Amino acid sequence: MESVLIKAAQLILSLSLLVVIHELGHFLFARLFKTRVEKFYLFFDPWFSLWKTKRGDTEYGVGWLPLGGYVKISGMIDESMDKEAMKQPAQPWEFRSKPAWQRLLIMVGGVTMNFIAAFLIYVGVLYAWGEEYLPTSSVKYGVVVDETGEKLGFRNGDKILSVDHQAVENFAKIVPTIVLDKATSVQVERDGQQLDIPISNESLALLLKSKAIFGLRYPFRFTIGDFAKDSPGKAAGLQKGDEIATIDGQHFSWHDEFQKVLAARKGQQITVGVLRSGEPLEIPVQLGEDGMIGISNSVSFNDLFEFKTIRYGLFQSIPAGIARGVETTANYLKQFKLFFMPETKAYESLGGFITIGSIFPGTWDWHAFWNMTAFISIILAIMNLLPIPALDGGHVMFLMFELVTRRKPSEKFMEYAQMTGMILLLALVLYANANDILKLFR
Repeated sequence: MESVLIKAAQLILSLSLLVVIHELGHFLFARLFKTRVEKFYLFFDPWFSLWKTKRGDTEYGVGWLPLGGYVKISGMIDESMDKEAMKQPAQPWEFRSKPAWQRLLIMVGGVTMNFIAAFLIYVGVLYAWGEEYLPTSSVKYGVVVDETGEKLGFRNGDKILSVDHQAVENFAKIVPTIVLDKATSVQVERDGQQLDIPISNESLALLLKSKAIFGLRYPFRFTIGDFAKDSPGKAAGLQKGDEIATIDGQHFSWHDEFQKVLAARKGQQITVGVLRSGEPLEIPVQLGEDGMIGISNSVSFNDLFEFKTIRYGLFQSIPAGIARGVETTANYLKQFKLFFMPETKAYESLGGFITIGSIFPGTWDWHAFWNMTAFISIILAIMNLLPIPALDGGHVMFLMFELVTRRKPSEKFMEYAQMTGMILLLALVLYANANDILKLFR
């Protein structure tokens, strides 16, 4: 429960920051062109607000419905649907009185700020933490695959060589490369021979549904470093520093073999053979329904694999952060295209707040938090550019029409378009969050 609350807190903080940044973009451009901003709100405030204050012509506040935020710009048809104000004669300070190019800049101000924020966050992350990754060449024992991986043709112990005959330096980017570049094959080494694993559209659909088909295979070395809360192993008498040798008399060459045995004995009593100060002991342990002993391994991945770390100075981090922002944007656009390919069934993987929240770690980690905040900022920018009325992209679409044709859509048309867009957005939000709920039941 604690980890869920921490994830929720990170999600709310991240979205709050990004909403304020987004709306600040609209606000600053509106002020630049002397357009009056009536409200600047974090979260929505139907019927009442949690806090508000007025400075000049603008009311600043915090609403009670944490689904975003908004700025209310005078003379603009937005989610407030203030039809009475639009019936009055246009005033010089109103949005509708400004030239089309100024209105266009006001509308793209939000997504511009989201992109800038993402790139600046990446610069800061690389400067503060650098970049650490596991080179594919260092995955010397091969991979462990789940059921999805087996269906695609991969096997435990396969060493990934390339994707479409192109080497992938970062092991964590292999699956994204397969999916986003719509790879047709993956080259692996198996039992000393090189094989081609074909990737079809059906394979892409399976990959999109799977969280991670590849794990790291490594030799079985397990020395107890710590215990989980309510650990069955600790209750049975296991101690820190115990070296696990066997389960029910069975020895293991690979760590995944050890995990399979535990998974097959969920809820059962097992005999754990350990070496304690060089002396062999056998300790009976009653496993929980999750098949866990409740222990952590003091042998870390850093002891088994050679990770690569890149450090950046201040001036090095700027181009590196911008490059990461550009790469992340390009990859998300590739991912977005998959939703328009029915054969990949990418729409089935669409998620709502639960999916977004689950991306954050269960413990507070500022490195992960800022990385995820930058990524979500890019998502918000791209999603807001979709040509859907009620989104910034819808307003931009109509403004581009006006710039090209010199004809301004009627206010009545804009009202109907706004309502249509709000219905579409509500349907999308309901569908995404319904997907989350269905995934929980599954």
